[in-house]
Amino acid sequence: MLTGKNAIVTGASRGIGREIALLLAARGAFVIVNYCGSRDCAEDVVRTIQENGGNAAAYQCDVADYKAAEAMIKELTAEYKHIDILVNNAGITKDNLIMKMSEEDFDKVIEINLKGTFNTIRHLTRQMLKQKSGKIINISSVSGVLGNAGQANYAASKAGVIGLTKTMARELASRRINVNAIAPGYIETDMTDVLSEKQKVEMTEQIPFKRFGQAREIAEAAAFLASDQANYITGQVINVDGGMAI
Repeated sequence: MLTGKNAIVTGASRGIGREIALLLAARGAFVIVNYCGSRDCAEDVVRTIQENGGNAAAYQCDVADYKAAEAMIKELTAEYKHIDILVNNAGITKDNLIMKMSEEDFDKVIEINLKGTFNTIRHLTRQMLKQKSGKIINISSVSGVLGNAGQANYAASKAGVIGLTKTMARELASRRINVNAIAPGYIETDMTDVLSEKQKVEMTEQIPFKRFGQAREIAEAAAFLASDQANYITGQVINVDGGMAI
């Protein structure tokens, strides 16, 4: 259980982030539902948590903005005194073959997926060092493990998240701060809903389990890594991908 813990989940207004926020709250954590654009969706997550007996609050911040991320962490630590769990989930895709990919699309994906993860860790680390405890969970991707045609920007950002995770785990272990990553495979979210049935069939053929994953299955891994049961796990990448990275 996570009773008494305060958690920040970035990009928590939809998809995987939403499911992680819901499950952490169900396990007893107070959850800050970070969002960038959709206030209505974020408030719906908070409302759902509260209707199920949990506690949560929405907080708008573009984590890709270094100063904005700093302000968010300062405000939240001042108000809630301790932040025990950070889930870096905020991310976007702008897929294209490398010969057609614009500099803008490459930079934007790196800015949000990788630098956004750096920003929140950078600003929260001081507080966690004072606490001498904390769980940081970064959402990477099977694309960051294996690479994926048409996703040079996304794969690079998610591979960078893995490198960042392992380095932060080494730097922070002496203060009992755990840093791990989850690498989801193809998960049923609004990102995959736009795919054609032909594309879905082709993608399913790459998965040993022959199905897409569910966002709840990623949330379960995150909740485990956030718990005391994972106290001796750090610097690891948990592949939740139906066997794609075997």
